[in-house]
Amino acid sequence: MIDIHCHILPGVDDGAQTLEESLAMVREAIDQGIDTIVATPHHFDGRYENHKLDVLQQVQELNYEIQRAGLDMTIMPGQEIRLYGEMAEELKRDELLPINVESGYVFVEMPSDQVPTYAKQLLLDILRTGYKPIIVHPERNKKFMQEPGILYELVKNGAYTQVTAGSVAGKFGKSVQKFTHQLIEHNLTHLIASDAHNVKNRGFFMKDAFREIKKRYGASSVYHFAENSFYVTDGQVVAADPPERIKAKKFMGIF
Repeated sequence: MIDIHCHILPGVDDGAQTLEESLAMVREAIDQGIDTIVATPHHFDGRYENHKLDVLQQVQELNYEIQRAGLDMTIMPGQEIRLYGEMAEELKRDELLPINVESGYVFVEMPSDQVPTYAKQLLLDILRTGYKPIIVHPERNKKFMQEPGILYELVKNGAYTQVTAGSVAGKFGKSVQKFTHQLIEHNLTHLIASDAHNVKNRGFFMKDAFREIKKRYGASSVYHFAENSFYVTDGQVVAADPPERIKAKKFMGIF
């Protein structure tokens, strides 16, 4: 299994703080059935900056330490990039880090409580540069929860989305879980990843998530989400059905 969103690099953001914590996360991931992790430290979110060359070096170093520890895990490079006005231009200049370098997929994070007014145009600009934006954890964004039609328009225009395993499994509360499953049912999300930060309160929960997916939607949906994670890291086309609007009557009562 591939986990395409994880804060496993030591000491670079609010994820693992030490090498020992990183290795503890690796051990938990192996227990979850994960054999490949994309390290996606926060970048340009107002608190952390993790530039492309630095991340590439840190991933190389962590892979070396994992090998020394005798653990069977591969770390790939990436960034969780907060949406900002120059993002498309910096992608053109090769200054940002797509998932696994050559995949063409790039993580885009929105502020937790809003969607910038320029988001639609900027995501289109990113698509025009030849990159494919993946909006991370939209199920935890207050604006998307209040107005899911905004997310529908972004997906309809070509963006992909990735929900958090813990959200699928109810670890962020019932409202977030309900909205997460509405996104799944309306083809408004395409990927499931851990967004793990540690082994204490922000773990992987991938087993729990896929157990929930299998119970609700069947084994074929488990394969669908698992294969899409491989397609992203391999630079292939993500499997996606046409998005559907979440009708207001279905959305009522989420809070």
